[in-house]
Amino acid sequence: MIEHELILLGLLKESPKHGYEIKKKIKEIVSLFAGVSLKSIYYPLRILEQRNLVTKRSGKAGRRPLRFVYALTQKGEARFRELVAKSFLNFKRPQFSLDISLYFLNYVDPRIVKRRLRARMLLLAKLSRSLKESARSLRRKKPASISRILEHNLQMVEAESKFLSGLIKTLK
Repeated sequence: MIEHELILLGLLKESPKHGYEIKKKIKEIVSLFAGVSLKSIYYPLRILEQRNLVTKRSGKAGRRPLRFVYALTQKGEARFRELVAKSFLNFKRPQFSLDISLYFLNYVDPRIVKRRLRARMLLLAKLSRSLKESARSLRRKKPASISRILEHNLQMVEAESKFLSGLIKTLK
């Protein structure tokens, strides 16, 4: 819940938002780099409201249906700052599905392993190109934080590619 809490409080730190706007931001931006998906945001928002971290007010714009707008409280701002400070020092081991396969590598025909690892490298190259293109197109439009995140992800993809290249060479 800590990551969800940080994301929700952070999005509300930008500005007050209604539920659909929060869901849209999470889907379009945050889920791309945080690896987090929130099935429902309303339950976590209700918990944040009960903890007095956010407020909820109803509003109606034109012919649109009644909707609730969420905003940070002072307590919510303090909690956001606390969570951000902690997250800089939080080391949660990245989890790669490849690691499980590597553990059982000795039980698979090396020719099959090489083929699959080369296929993975092709996928990583495609992902790398996509990240580079996204970084180029976002430099002009989005805040620098998104560019930094894309660069971080790009370096992780390139590190895995380098590792796989070396691993393929060691397989007989």
